[in-house]
Amino acid sequence: MRAIRLASAAALGIAALSLAAPSASADDQKAAAPVRGTITPSTIAAGGQVTLAVPGCAGNATADSGVFDTTTIPTGTAKAVSVFTDAKPAAVYTVTFTCNGVTSTSELTIAGGAPTTSSTTAPTTTPTGPARGGLGGSVSGVDSKEIAAGAAMVAVAAGATVYVVRRRTSSRRH
Repeated sequence: MRAIRLASAAALGIAALSLAAPSASADDQKAAAPVRGTITPSTIAAGGQVTLAVPGCAGNATADSGVFDTTTIPTGTAKAVSVFTDAKPAAVYTVTFTCNGVTSTSELTIAGGAPTTSSTTAPTTTPTGPARGGLGGSVSGVDSKEIAAGAAMVAVAAGATVYVVRRRTSSRRH
């Protein structure tokens, strides 16, 4: 019987500690997740069709290029678009994908001849800092109010454990 009480008290203590631990925010993870648009196939003849997709985009995405009209890609799907028939053979066009304000670029090559870069190619931006990963905000932003709230939750859980164990003990005495 004593082992059951001890196990119950330990389980309540572990539950209290797990509730007091900080959790990662889904919004932070969405902001940090890289969004990369895909073009299939990446080389196509002028007038052909390509399929555009933005896997992992939580909302509607847009794709823009000098070789086809700006198009909206619905969430979780792909969209087929036609390349202009007057696209320059052997040109490389930049396709800009935008998802929730985050942009990425991919290249689309028009078949025929030696590759050249078209005038629609925008300069690629390089990262300005380290990759945002892990930790979920647990390193910075912890203030005394959060620490006090966590300590209060642990104290309440410990008090509830003592109360339950003593109540059970006093009701089982003869």
